[in-house]
Amino acid sequence: MEAAQKRLDENPQAMRVRRETVEHPFGTLKMRMGATHFLMKRLPKVATEMALSVLAYNLTRVLNIIGVKPLIAAMGA
Repeated sequence: MEAAQKRLDENPQAMRVRRETVEHPFGTLKMRMGATHFLMKRLPKVATEMALSVLAYNLTRVLNIIGVKPLIAAMGA
């Protein structure tokens, strides 16, 4: 913990960069899932539910970045 604090003291912008890159996707996933709990029970089913949520998030990002036609073209290749 002391090593992590030392790195943060040396680079105070590190937390800002982390917030900008990492926490946004998790916030979006929580919002889409209802920000409450998983619908399934047991680890394999929860892992599948999480994987599907991440896949949906990633597809949405790709659609927003490159558009529908290039995505369909890439999937057909």
